[in-house]
Amino acid sequence: MPAADAPASLCDRCDLLVGLPGLHVTDVHEHDAWLVVTVQSPPGLMGCRACGVVAVSHGRRIHELIDAPSFGRPVRIRWRKRTWSCPEPACPIGVFTEQDEQVAAPRALLTARACWWAITQLRREHASIAGLARQLGTTWRTVWRAVKPLLAAMAADEDRFAGVSDLGVDEHIWHHVSTRPVEDGGRGPKELTGMVDLTRDAHGKVRARLLDLVPGRSGKAYADWLAQRGDAARAGIKVATLDPFHGYKNAIDDQLDDAIAVLDAFHVVKLATQAVDEVRRRVQQEIHGHRGRKGDPLYGIRNILRCGAERLTERQTARLEAAIAADERHDQVHLAWQCAQQVRDAYQAGDLTAGRVIAEKILATFHTCPIPEIRRLGKTLKQWRGAFLGYFDTGRANNGGTEAVNGLIELRRRVARGFRNRDNYRLRMLLIGGGLNHPEHLPPPQV
Repeated sequence: MPAADAPASLCDRCDLLVGLPGLHVTDVHEHDAWLVVTVQSPPGLMGCRACGVVAVSHGRRIHELIDAPSFGRPVRIRWRKRTWSCPEPACPIGVFTEQDEQVAAPRALLTARACWWAITQLRREHASIAGLARQLGTTWRTVWRAVKPLLAAMAADEDRFAGVSDLGVDEHIWHHVSTRPVEDGGRGPKELTGMVDLTRDAHGKVRARLLDLVPGRSGKAYADWLAQRGDAARAGIKVATLDPFHGYKNAIDDQLDDAIAVLDAFHVVKLATQAVDEVRRRVQQEIHGHRGRKGDPLYGIRNILRCGAERLTERQTARLEAAIAADERHDQVHLAWQCAQQVRDAYQAGDLTAGRVIAEKILATFHTCPIPEIRRLGKTLKQWRGAFLGYFDTGRANNGGTEAVNGLIELRRRVARGFRNRDNYRLRMLLIGGGLNHPEHLPPPQV
């Protein structure tokens, strides 16, 4: 062994502080704004990887790596790698260099620790790739090329779909530019269909975990994704929540024979509130011949009509009553508002049985209402009867967790100033949405 191969002194405390398994610190110094740490493995015998013959030392070569920041400074690791040559003439290996996947992948630019540090920052700290590159003292492309294979490997793991019993689905807009095909230099369709795991834990808490984002907003996109999961995964899904979109409902009916489809409560209440707005606008036009203006009674209570009755103050209640009493033709608006309150009451009932009774009354009466907007709402709910009542049969299953994940996605898209590559977008959103897990490196998701 050459004399230069053995360090003059080793410090166990330095080794502990740097924390690279199997490597000893031989030098630490500053270079510009960087902290440069030189490390090497201890000398010892090494067998050829191909034939097993004891290899002959061939000296050391320096491999420089980017490490996670330390003490507010970017860090460079100078790894003095051992090299050997195989003395067996028939062996095809020749000269080879030591590798350690715990430290870094072969020919990597970042240490494994730096890669997982960057992934954790992306997931939990609202970090951007550009911001991480500044902290590491490198470029955006270097950071993303290092972490993308790790994210892709986790995304390809089918085990992450295991144990899903409640599944939510919703559409998502990922860009607002040209929809030219990807092969023509465009970004493809604006719409993505997102699937979210809404399975509850032992305490009844929904974990809201993004499972995938696929191109398009259609029943086919959803059905194809479900078909790819296999029979066992589909059989485990017992509840499927969705917005009132028949394409998704058809996919559930085709692919999830044992699942109960549940119409999201928020969107049903939104439909009822929208019907009240439409009645108010129609009556306003019929009476005054123009849209609402300042001083018009109905225009003055437009926001009150969107509130739940239980939230109104005494002053707001008095304003509502005065506006309705101003003209007998305003009674249509009041009746529509009362119908919307019935929809709210069904969902807010403390007892699910009582809530179901209200819901069944809605289904039996709304479609016969003389007010056309409420009649149309009643017909819509009758078409969705099973999914509407499913809320009361599944312990209040809803798409709230899906909307929460969508909120995270929108936040990260703003942090990144938008995305141009859909594959990169999918991996980033799967990461922040909790869809990618690595038990040794990543903390559990928080939604």
